[in-house]
Amino acid sequence: MTIELLYLIYVAVFTTMMWVPYILNQIMVQGLQVAVGYPEDPKPLASWATRLKAAHYNAVENLVVFAVLVIVAHLLGVTNGTTVLAVQVYFYARVVHAVVYAAGIPWFRTLSFAVSWFAILALVVQVLHG
Repeated sequence: MTIELLYLIYVAVFTTMMWVPYILNQIMVQGLQVAVGYPEDPKPLASWATRLKAAHYNAVENLVVFAVLVIVAHLLGVTNGTTVLAVQVYFYARVVHAVVYAAGIPWFRTLSFAVSWFAILALVVQVLHG
């Protein structure tokens, strides 16, 4: 398995697990029955949980693009120092993005997103010119 595919797995697992903290907050705030139902007017989640939920949606949206690029690079046999660095940077930038988004740190949220976006651009360049 290439490092790029390994990091794709890391990103997928991290993204998959991001829902756990905000769902636990939902259960604590609203109760289990309300959390699994469709309440008309549910109690609001904690601010951090609402932000983490938004970060999770953003992570899912970006995972689609990241996964396509990593898989296409793999199918084309494009693997080099740039692709390895790009997937590593992407993973850590997404972890930072989730943490600072949940913590409500606006500039670092934007910066970490931008770093992950540039990592995706690096993959695009490698796939198109590799």
